[in-house]
Amino acid sequence: MATEQALGPLRLQADRFLTHLRASRSYSPHTLRAYGKDLEAFAAKFPDLEPSAIERVHVRGWLADLQKDGTASRATVLRRMAALRSFIKHLRSMGTLKGNPVFGVSLPKRPRPLPKFLTENEMAELMAVPAGGDLKRGRRDRALVELIYSSGLRRAEVLALNCGDVDWLSGTVRVFGKGSKERLVPVGDGALGCLRAHLDDRGRPADAEPMFVGPTGKRLSDAGLVFVLSRWVKSSALKKKITPHVLRHSFATHLMNRGCDIRMVQEMLGHASLQTTQIYTHVSLDRMKEVYKDAHPRK
Repeated sequence: MATEQALGPLRLQADRFLTHLRASRSYSPHTLRAYGKDLEAFAAKFPDLEPSAIERVHVRGWLADLQKDGTASRATVLRRMAALRSFIKHLRSMGTLKGNPVFGVSLPKRPRPLPKFLTENEMAELMAVPAGGDLKRGRRDRALVELIYSSGLRRAEVLALNCGDVDWLSGTVRVFGKGSKERLVPVGDGALGCLRAHLDDRGRPADAEPMFVGPTGKRLSDAGLVFVLSRWVKSSALKKKITPHVLRHSFATHLMNRGCDIRMVQEMLGHASLQTTQIYTHVSLDRMKEVYKDAHPRK
């Protein structure tokens, strides 16, 4: 194990910062891994730089390096800068850094790509996958896929669910989203039925037990979720790469297409800003055509 001296001053403080983020439980494991790699790269560029001596020239120099060869997308550059901004904010809050070296540093405009989603017919085809040889595993996998699409949950949210987070009477699930913000999200009858079947297979575990577990009986991991969905997609006729986020995008798009109020979609998705949800107005073309045909006098 590397000594603190071998890590260098920036790397050492970055590791302490990541430990702080883990303790706060406001960040997903995916975000923590990304932040760790980003801050490690910044520390490697300035191995002898003291955290208290970070200046705007260092921030601009790193940003220039990220952009100079054009291999990193704008989204990647912005994520890496977000990691550095969070780190600097932490250093300032601790009194380690007096100035604000990210102030006045111009960042590339954030791209707004249209989200990838499945059509309703494709979603129906995905849900029509028959049970495999292992019926219990198949019922668990179906419950997992049905729940993500039914409630539009993020992968970290669905993995963090406990059995007691489902309110069977009201048909809702309690979710802890980004920043540990709690919200209640509706669950469709089909998904509820799949969840009941899955929990029956497990002998009705206690409320504090994880909703989804892997082969060892421990909470299903992020990699386990990706593997489950990948196996499910391969069993279907769809020839697409489908991630948990594609199911979440499909949930939001289908609601918008069917006339759901955008603020209700925002609440269900757990978006802090309505602007984030508005991207789905650009993919609701089917709904737009229906309204046009009903309203325009010349059709």
